[in-house]
Amino acid sequence: MSAPWPAWLAALALLTLLRPACAAGDTRLHALDIHYHQDAATLELRLTAPIDATRVSTFVLIDPLQLVLDLPEVTPAANLPRRLAASGLLKQVTLAGDGERLRVLLRLKHPVTHRLQAQGERLLLELAPRAGEDAAAIGQIDFRRGPAGEGRLTLELASADHPVQLRQLGQRLVANIGGASLPGSLRRRVEVGGFGTPVRYHTALPHDDGVRLVLETQGPWRYLAHQRGRQLVIDVLPTTAAAQAAGAGAGKQYSGKKLSLNFQNIEIRAALQVLADFTGTNIIASDTVAGQLSLRLKDLPWDQALDLILQAGGLEMRRHGDVLWIAPREDMLARERQELEQKAQIADLEPLHAESFQLNYQRADTLRRALGIGEDGATQPGRRHTLLSRRGSAMIDSHTNQLLVTDTLAALANVRKLIERIDVAARQVVIEARIVEADDGFARNLGVKLGLSALTRGAAVGNSYAGVGELSGQTAAARGLYLREPALDLRADTTGGNIPGSFAFTLFNAAAQRFLNVELSALEADGRGKIVSSPRLVTADQQAALIEQGEEIPYQQSAGNGVTTTAFKKANLKLEVTPQITPDGNVILDVDVNKDSRGSATPGGLAINTKHIKTKVQVEDGGTVVIGGIYTQADQDHETRVPLLGEIPLLGALFRQRSSRREKTELLIFLTPRIVVPPRPY
Repeated sequence: MSAPWPAWLAALALLTLLRPACAAGDTRLHALDIHYHQDAATLELRLTAPIDATRVSTFVLIDPLQLVLDLPEVTPAANLPRRLAASGLLKQVTLAGDGERLRVLLRLKHPVTHRLQAQGERLLLELAPRAGEDAAAIGQIDFRRGPAGEGRLTLELASADHPVQLRQLGQRLVANIGGASLPGSLRRRVEVGGFGTPVRYHTALPHDDGVRLVLETQGPWRYLAHQRGRQLVIDVLPTTAAAQAAGAGAGKQYSGKKLSLNFQNIEIRAALQVLADFTGTNIIASDTVAGQLSLRLKDLPWDQALDLILQAGGLEMRRHGDVLWIAPREDMLARERQELEQKAQIADLEPLHAESFQLNYQRADTLRRALGIGEDGATQPGRRHTLLSRRGSAMIDSHTNQLLVTDTLAALANVRKLIERIDVAARQVVIEARIVEADDGFARNLGVKLGLSALTRGAAVGNSYAGVGELSGQTAAARGLYLREPALDLRADTTGGNIPGSFAFTLFNAAAQRFLNVELSALEADGRGKIVSSPRLVTADQQAALIEQGEEIPYQQSAGNGVTTTAFKKANLKLEVTPQITPDGNVILDVDVNKDSRGSATPGGLAINTKHIKTKVQVEDGGTVVIGGIYTQADQDHETRVPLLGEIPLLGALFRQRSSRREKTELLIFLTPRIVVPPRPY
């Protein structure tokens, strides 16, 4: 069974039958044939006169997928069928004309490439399935405000054969363009809320083997999309009452057939009758519709003319199916108010029904506010803004996770719809984190240990008391390479617990009366380290998860009256994250990371070295993002020397001790979210 014709197409076909066949000219379409070739097809249109193929306009409708040809100044023959069944690439071929052009609509099963050529009195349209090709980059993306207050996004495609799929996901409109690539300059999120349209942002990003466009909207809206050649146009129109009442000057969109009216003091009921006869629309006017007006309208859409008549006469219109009911504004509002009061009275007299609802994935407690239920599980008196009627009641059984509701059938249906929407299995996200802490340290120390002693006539001279005593025989002799507490000791310090290396030698005369002992010591330490932590956790969509590992360090604190107690400080690694899955398959992460470690000892206890990062980022499924890096570098240089002697060139090195230290640390955090795909039911 074929789908019903759209209203405009039916009207167009009706006008075609009513108009004379020769109104537009002598060119007629007297035959239409479809030739099939394996995976391709050729549509042959035979005319009574040649036609220029460049004058034929072609464009593609996206939903449903259709290829449209407009032949100017061509009429169909009277005996030509207006609808033809097809196969292969085609579903159906439909003809419609309005006296000025002939429109041929081809409903397609798959995206196709087409080529139009004229051969005398024949017009050939060759169709072929879109072949796979290398992804071509799309062109400019432009956004503007349209005349009806709509947000109009225009995109230049690389080819007219790219398949385009649109779908609405909540307050987002998603368009997938297959076989296309996205230049780096267009990979961005653009704010367009300042245009005053339903669109707040539009985002372009690569997706699978093509490009994805996401339009984030606000308020009620609807969309229209069409493609002409390589240009894709998406219109997002507001559907609020304020936008509809804005009038012609404010940009309300009218699509009716144009007409001209010129009346002086015509009755409003007569003007409505003229519009009804012109459009074939069923119009019912209330008995209270009265008054006169003067009209002088030229080439105006009939629905815009109707709006002007309603505004001039203080009338309101309501649509009931295919019928337009028109009445004065006060009568219309009074009638609607009366209907609401009658519905309220019926609800007060309608019998109550009881129904129990079993929740499988959500806790029944989550419905407390929506149903006006208190902590005790019973309905609260005087509740407002709930799903239940004034006589309705509800009760929660926490043990079985059931909800028992007693109310009218309409209220029970609302509760059932709410539970069907929220009682679903939550999607899960696996979050893998890699916390890398790298350090690089280098230290160098160089020093000297110098001892001098000499025996002269009647005196012993040296640079240490012990050395002079040994030389003069007052202490035990210990001549050699090792000095006993020399006055000049600039040895290299230990670094990281390592003992410096040393080299010593002694110079003395033949009589062993003068000694010069020298000991050189040096130490160079180079260390590199990397600490990698890889916490991993799984959590549900929009549910916080926490993983923590480390130690608690005890310390003493005063409890008053001279009493001390033992308390603990945490020095651990903590990852707290809340994921949110977006409709376009990305993940928004609310991340809080702590990397604490044991610090140096202080009089009040051990210090805690803390590194903390808190942020919110958006990552594609399976992608990796670096959310932060902490880099520190410390440089230290020290020199100890003997005054004056340490400043002597070259020889002064024996009277100096130098040390240098370089330390670098870096902290990097990598996050990779992956959406868990639920198992397929058997």
